[in-house]
Amino acid sequence: MAMVWRLAISFGSETNYYRMKKLLKGLVVIAALVIAALVVLFIVYNEPRPTGKQGPAADDLAMKMIVSVNGEAWEKTGAVSWTFRNPHYHVWDKDRHLAQVQWENHDVLIDINNRKGVILTDTNGMSTLDKAELCETAWKFWVNDSFWLNPVTKVFDPGTNRSIVEMESGEVGLMVTYSSGGATPGDSYLWILDQNYRPIKWKFWVSAYPLGGISFTWDDWIETETGALISTKHEGVISIPIADVKTANNLSELTNTDVFKPLTDSNELISF
Repeated sequence: MAMVWRLAISFGSETNYYRMKKLLKGLVVIAALVIAALVVLFIVYNEPRPTGKQGPAADDLAMKMIVSVNGEAWEKTGAVSWTFRNPHYHVWDKDRHLAQVQWENHDVLIDINNRKGVILTDTNGMSTLDKAELCETAWKFWVNDSFWLNPVTKVFDPGTNRSIVEMESGEVGLMVTYSSGGATPGDSYLWILDQNYRPIKWKFWVSAYPLGGISFTWDDWIETETGALISTKHEGVISIPIADVKTANNLSELTNTDVFKPLTDSNELISF
């Protein structure tokens, strides 16, 4: 009887061994297929960053692009609010460099330049580090979302260089590289312009994406209250809608109250 019991245990162990071996083989095959698919995706869709020619002609093209979206009106715009991909809602006091960022159940006010903030939602149970990380998350959302709102007017920011790229399609592109500033310095954007020098799409080479040359459209342009033009639809590997855009000469024209009073009056700001 003992012999039969030992044989049963041995047989059961052997069966489990072969099942596990078969499972591992299946996982290896799946992993190999995923890696192969990623390699093919990289080969097919990854584009090397093109080189262009810098100089006065590139700067002139950049200025024409800014004029096409009424960059002068944007510079005079003192406050703006919008939603980015629906989850993020922003109020931006451009005059004072302050921003309100709301997402999920969070509501954060930040001093953009001084990297300090106030959390308006419940912070019970949050450590000092948690609060700082939440403020930094709000700041990163603002950096990304405000850049998508109107990057055209930032092509002459400090640390940028501009070059003209001759496209194979015959179109003329403007490459703008940011060597500093923002959350991911070193990123490059190739603007494709229409006959009026207004953007119709861009391609970019950025640290946040493993593939180079990913493109998004610049569609559904609207004229805001201050006269600045904003593209509200970007289609690419994902859809990036920008909605509820409102602009004003100053914050008091945009909102009924100073939403940043808790930030400007607080003596206990969170550094991040």
